[in-house]
Amino acid sequence: MEIWKKCWLFGFGGSAYMGLEFLWRGWSHYSMFLAGGTCFLLLGKLGQVSRNFFTRAFVGAGIITGVEFLAGLLVNRRYTVWDYRHMPLNVKGQICLPFCLLWAPISLGAIILYAFLDKKILPD
Repeated sequence: MEIWKKCWLFGFGGSAYMGLEFLWRGWSHYSMFLAGGTCFLLLGKLGQVSRNFFTRAFVGAGIITGVEFLAGLLVNRRYTVWDYRHMPLNVKGQICLPFCLLWAPISLGAIILYAFLDKKILPD
């Protein structure tokens, strides 16, 4: 049962990540489903091991930024999915400081949502 629960949470996280992209810029890419699902599972684990609000926010932002960077190196080589080269403090046009900071409050929301789904909607 646990594997199905993780698969469902992965799918939820991937769909939510793509949904945020659709709201933000009007389109997304399948790789963002994979990145979003991965981030959601990692953020859920972070919520289980860390209790400090600021630690959760900034480590969560680091997790999302790291996953986005890896996804960028794998699927965004020609900058067809996203392009942060014009943004300040970017790294190879794949990640940038402004979006990294934006991920902090989003990661807190994702941690809370993960805990709710994990305990209330999908109990063991």
